Amino acid sequence: MNRKTAYFVVILDIILTLNSWASKKTDDFYYQNSVYKEEIKSVQLFRDGNELSNPIIELGSDVQLVLKFDDLAEDVKNYSYTLIHCDASWSESYIRQSEYLTGFPDNPVADYAMSFNTTVKFVNYQLRIPNEDCTPKFSGNYALVVFEDNNRENLILIQRFYVVEPLVRIEGLVKKATFDSFNGENQEVDFKIYHEKLRLLNPRDDIKVVLMQNRRWDNAIRDLKPSFIRENVLEYDYEKANVFPGGNEFRYFDIRTKRYNGENVGEIKFFRPYYHVTLLPDALRSNKKYFTYKEMNGNFSIESQDRVTDFDTECDYVFVHFALPLPSELPGGSVNVFGALTGWNANQTNQMKWNFESAQYEATLMLKQGYYNYQYVYVADGAKKADSVNLEGTHFNTENEYQIFAYYRDQAGRYDRLVGFITLNSSVKTSE
Repeated sequence: MNRKTAYFVVILDIILTLNSWASKKTDDFYYQNSVYKEEIKSVQLFRDGNELSNPIIELGSDVQLVLKFDDLAEDVKNYSYTLIHCDASWSESYIRQSEYLTGFPDNPVADYAMSFNTTVKFVNYQLRIPNEDCTPKFSGNYALVVFEDNNRENLILIQRFYVVEPLVRIEGLVKKATFDSFNGENQEVDFKIYHEKLRLLNPRDDIKVVLMQNRRWDNAIRDLKPSFIRENVLEYDYEKANVFPGGNEFRYFDIRTKRYNGENVGEIKFFRPYYHVTLLPDALRSNKKYFTYKEMNGNFSIESQDRVTDFDTECDYVFVHFALPLPSELPGGSVNVFGALTGWNANQTNQMKWNFESAQYEATLMLKQGYYNYQYVYVADGAKKADSVNLEGTHFNTENEYQIFAYYRDQAGRYDRLVGFITLNSSVKTSE
């Protein structure tokens, strides 16, 4: 192959690659936390050493993220994974994997173990990234995609994570909304971005901001423009655009043991071959006063108080029964169990059914032993945002975590770089 032919082949390859990416864009596909097989349970992605942490690492650091999930099967499957770089809106970036990854694009999920002494048989899979086979070279949003039999179309699960290069500094605070039309129900997030290390030609557009409450994407505030621009400082001090309902503290239950009832557990029964846990009946909270208590902002932790040595393989699965009594069925939408236990998604897998005889919404989820937070949400038909206010109530003094992401793309840039990140807590009135 002569030099001119080789050059043409390279150009043709780039054009075909860009065209394939463009076709994906037109399909309006974006990567979100998803589980595609009913038998896949207890999906977690976190910083090594902290099961409740946000899956975000610094570019070039030796900190790893840990992915864990269970397959309710007795045989080991041929699972593989890949990492996809995404833009600030979680669509695939217009860059090649060979540019943003060191190592191989597809790799096996080779760390697995069989369950031991459990009523429900499963295989526990684990993966740590970055690793010697696959390491991100660029900052930004990434989708960790697990698939079966070396076929990327045979999806198993998708989990989002973040790689940050700290080029900007973010400071902020959470306070009661300045103009709260409902007299004390909303929280306002004001913040500043200090960008001494970045020369912004167009400060209003060069930085994209995503503001999230308790890691929820469905109600995230995106593309806020700075309200004030000063030398090396962007200020985001609004009175309406950066406001969230305070919501309520998450409900919780403890199923770390099968020997006795944990917190908010009504009864535990064994109907061969499975354990069934019935939670205490919940109550509508939108008409109740605020009550503070410590919780995990919607997360869960896999644990056991029984005599086990390995939580991953010896914690059992049980059927958990939820019940929410209401005066009547809510028209025009669905009621769902919601939180990290459902992947922060409200869909048919966690949708509750109305029981006319008992006048309550009911749902049953198969969950691994542990400690769980959750809420009830209402999702109007066709809506993309889950609403917890009508069922859970809302208060400005509710303890919430807020995540602020700052993305940067210069005039010549082909992808969104994640250049800043901070977590704020509504109970702390200064920046972290």
